[in-house]
Formats: sequence, C-alpha cells, structure tokens
Amino acid sequence: MIACLASSGFAVAEPKPGEPGYGVTFNQQIIDRLQGAPDFNIDEPMAAFSHVFAAVPEDATVYPTENYYYFTFVWSGIEFAGNMRLDVSDRDDGVLHFAYFTKNEPWNVEILSNYKPLTEKDGIKIEKLDDLVYAVTYEGKTVRFQLNDLTSVEAPEGIIADGDTLLGPTFDESGIPFFFLFNAPRKEFLFVLNENEPLNDILLPFNDDHPALTIGARTGFAFYEDRYSQRKILVGVYDGNVSANNYFDGPFDQLPDNFIPGEELRHAITTKYPELKGEIDRLGAFRSQDGRFLVNPYINYQYPGELERFLRCGDVALDEEKFYACLAPGDDE
Repeated sequence: MIACLASSGFAVAEPKPGEPGYGVTFNQQIIDRLQGAPDFNIDEPMAAFSHVFAAVPEDATVYPTENYYYFTFVWSGIEFAGNMRLDVSDRDDGVLHFAYFTKNEPWNVEILSNYKPLTEKDGIKIEKLDDLVYAVTYEGKTVRFQLNDLTSVEAPEGIIADGDTLLGPTFDESGIPFFFLFNAPRKEFLFVLNENEPLNDILLPFNDDHPALTIGARTGFAFYEDRYSQRKILVGVYDGNVSANNYFDGPFDQLPDNFIPGEELRHAITTKYPELKGEIDRLGAFRSQDGRFLVNPYINYQYPGELERFLRCGDVALDEEKFYACLAPGDDE
C-alpha cells in the first residue's frame, strides 16, 4: 500500500495486520504500478534480481516448505512472477536459486522465462545464522530469511491412521497447512489438512446431501472427510490453477524438505514406483535429469462437477479398503 501524506506533512503509517485498512487494494494502485514500472533489461537475470532484491524486507519469512520466496513485479505493463529459493540441497554451499517468468494466462503464451543459480561469483553472499535462518547479502543490502520452522508441529490424534507414516508437516504457498503422509499397505500418499492451524479459507459443502465433500472458496482445494479417522483428505485441485502455475496449484511442490528424516521419502516413492530405484535422491530429485518426482495424490478437476466421482465414497457399503480406494485418484490421473 502506498502511504498517503497527511495535511501536517507527515506520512501516515501503513496499517498493520488486523488494523482497519490492512489488506485493501485499490484499482488506482494497480494502474499506478503499471504506469510507474521501471525500465531495466528484462532479459538479464541480474538486472531483474537487483530490482526484486531491493524490495525484499530486511527480515523476510519464507512460508512454503520447499523454501521458495515468491514474488511478482510489473515490467512494461506485463506482470511477471518468480521466486528465490534457498534449497536444502545447496544453500549451505552458498547458492540462491532465482527464477522469473511472465505469468501464464489462458489467452497468451509464455513470453519469457529465466533462471539462474546465484553464487558468490554473482556478488551473492549467503551466511547460515541458525538451522533455518540465512542472511543473504547483495550490493550492500542484507536480508535475513527465516525459513518456516515446523519442527515443533505435531500431528493431533486421528491424523495418522494404521499403516501411515508421517513424512512431515508442510505449508503451501496458498497459505494452507498440511500433514504429508504415506500409507505403505495401500502404497498411497496423502495430504491431510492441519486443522490446528488457521485455515485461511472457507470450506463449502459440495451440496447439502454430501457435507463430507467440501471445496475451499478461496483456493478451490477439495477435501473429503475421512470416515475412519478424524481428518480431511485433499482429493482435488482446480486444473486452471495448475495450468496457470499460481499459488493454488496444489501442494505437490511444497514437500517438507527441511523435516524429512533420512531416506523416508525416497523409500515411500520407490515403494509405490519401484522403477525409480536408483533414479532419485533422498528428496525425490532425479539423478539423470532436471526436476523432481511430483507427488500429487489428488485429481486436477476442470469443473466442480468432476468432483461428483467422490460422492460414491459415501456409500456405507464400502469397507475400509474400498473407501480409501475411492478417494485415490488412480494412476491414470
């Protein structure tokens, strides 16, 4: 929010969280951003990084648990999205990953996408201050990044059912907290809503006759209330958000990297997909190519009507095995 000037000539402080006026955005501000966008070489990653880094607060909180610090900015009337990442695999080696790209729109194509791992050679200095606290210095400015510390988060009763292994708590860039589980007997991953934390959404029943199936009014995340445990399982994510690669594209890219002990994730992935033995590291990154194995145990739905498939899960005739099979997306999804 742009601070206004009072008649006395002193700037009025921006509202803080919880105060009147906080979180309000006006169309005037959006247009002012477009018209006042800076001019720099958008094809040059260091020029874009300098522009973004100048805006980062000196104390920054990285909420997503794969350690992405997301941003958007406007250049030449176009909105760009991107991220800085202190990856668990190489942040202690002094690497800050930086990426930016034109936001995906249904009527457009990606105009530009740039990525660069930044190191001391680029003028970046990274200092580890604590287990999950890092100082990043560039051009005389130092930012203290606090990674999301979920080490004390415990799963309440009912979250971990028979056969489940808790791989860790996660926090999605949508603002939704989950518990990430693997059930070995069924060879299925699960994202279960952490209801001990603020929901940051309103879950609306799919219809009055089926209150067990709900959809987030803000996120589009669809949950099904477990019949055998006291928990809500993520069963669907809106496909338009996945295509747009926005903050509501699902928690597949927010695994609990900082909290996964040893080989538990690799063991879970190779239990379900034995053909990946020897092909991935302990966090699921491919050894022979860029990228990471994607864990998305839910459907991507284009229309809410596609969620009707889960209404049959309310059939009281289903035993426990068939109930969970009903919630699983299937390997063809």
